[in-house]
Amino acid sequence: MYPELFHIGGFTMNSYGVMMALAFVSAGIVAYWQFKKRGVKPDFIYPLLIATIVGGLLGAKIHYLIIHPEQFPENLWSGRGLVWFGGLFGAIAAVIVVTLASKQRLGPIMDSGGPAVAMGYAFGRVGCFLRGCCYGTPTDLPWGMSFPQGVPPTPEGVHVHPTQLYSILASLLIFALLVWVIGPRFKREGPLIFAYAFLAGVERFLVEFIRANQPIVWGLTQQQWIAIGMVVVGIVGMWWFESHGHMRPAGTRGDASRARGRR
Repeated sequence: MYPELFHIGGFTMNSYGVMMALAFVSAGIVAYWQFKKRGVKPDFIYPLLIATIVGGLLGAKIHYLIIHPEQFPENLWSGRGLVWFGGLFGAIAAVIVVTLASKQRLGPIMDSGGPAVAMGYAFGRVGCFLRGCCYGTPTDLPWGMSFPQGVPPTPEGVHVHPTQLYSILASLLIFALLVWVIGPRFKREGPLIFAYAFLAGVERFLVEFIRANQPIVWGLTQQQWIAIGMVVVGIVGMWWFESHGHMRPAGTRGDASRARGRR
């Protein structure tokens, strides 16, 4: 783990902050690419990226303070204490507000957001790994790791599941599925972000069984209950938008549709 990359005088560049920045940049690059494929003005990514950063960081901090009210107001302006789910919901809300206010097409922007969030999440979890946070329960598996300088540090001699790495691999797989398998098969605009919600919910629900979070109800953690909600919303959203959304323009229906047309 490398929580600090380098020092210049009294300034410290920490790896978590760098990876958070790369998460937003990578998501923006993927969204820009998807905008071009879906007939959205690519330059619209710039106001959306600002909205995503503001909404994401604000949502992540609010969620953390809801979980840890005893840290208010001391932790309010700290760079520590950011919760992924709160960041996701805050970013989505900000994107919707800016999109509607700008009178842009919400459906293709939602579709573009699915792969973008998946890629951004992968970089964010790299930051968690380098910082030594969000790891799992103790394990005897050969790839178990220790985080002696983690947040919090693992006990001496104890190896834990590197759940950050599991989430990185899962998120890259989700990205690939959304771009090359699932996305081209949708005929209408809007359902791809809900496909992401479904897949990300399943991933988080499963990985929570080996995370160090405490259960709250029926043996499930708070994050698992949120993940269940994401799965339900994902299923309903995919059905609704694929049934009632605007038809995708013929030139943006993906490689799978074009391949079928050539047969």
